[in-house]
Amino acid sequence: MLHPSLQVTKAANDRLPEVLDPVWARLRKEAEEAAIREPLLAGLLKGAVLGQSSLEAVIGERIAARLDHADLPGAAIRAVYQEAVAADPRISQALRADIMAVVDRDPATTRVLEPILYYKGFHALQAHRLAHWLWHAGQRDAALYLQSRVSSVLTVDIHPAVPMGRGIFLDHATGLVVGATAVIEDDVSILQGVTLGGTGKERGDRHPKIRHGVLIGAGAKVLGNIEVGHCARIAAGSVVLHPVPPATTVAGVPAKVVGNAGCAEPSRAMDQMFDLTIYAGADI
Repeated sequence: MLHPSLQVTKAANDRLPEVLDPVWARLRKEAEEAAIREPLLAGLLKGAVLGQSSLEAVIGERIAARLDHADLPGAAIRAVYQEAVAADPRISQALRADIMAVVDRDPATTRVLEPILYYKGFHALQAHRLAHWLWHAGQRDAALYLQSRVSSVLTVDIHPAVPMGRGIFLDHATGLVVGATAVIEDDVSILQGVTLGGTGKERGDRHPKIRHGVLIGAGAKVLGNIEVGHCARIAAGSVVLHPVPPATTVAGVPAKVVGNAGCAEPSRAMDQMFDLTIYAGADI
């Protein structure tokens, strides 16, 4: 039986066309089950999920709750997020792909509820999508404020000008820095401590271009206006200063090619290991 405090909300939301939005339907089901198991969190689950009218409303609420500040209150963040998703359906499409990327790639994740309620990398990514929309809507100071606030609260610093594809997975995300002219395409996975930065004080187009399907290991630094080819793999702790060919693995300081990527889509496999004995001739 559903927790009594949630029954009215469930009855109202049952009228929603969930069959058209399976991610939203799955989230609500998981939230109902969690409310029964975890009465201490019934209030959170009601306010954050079961009391909301859509998946977009849930995300707006979670971003607002995490970034709320006297300078930009949560109510204003919720309102502008709803404005953004109404104006640009690509935000909603990317949101759903991002959720399923976490479920697919993170072995610690078994429910869509987990990234939506708890994962700061996921929250930082959705806040960035809002900041990116504000940037292109001409509200650049608001976008930069959100970048600063996300950096302070979630320790993720992505310039709002950066375009992000769908199905992005920011695993843990602590210490991630992405410069203004970087590009991140679809289905990229990035671990903590990664920098996509410049090489100095150069101006203009000066940051990396990360093509689809790339996996970037923890602590890697990719510097300069260079391309990391599709489905490439960057080993943890590497410093990448030169373009990376598609479907290869690079490692070392400075990074060099040590072999192929090991699978068709490294970002989905999330396999960060490679056998150095196979690449014994490589100078890394």
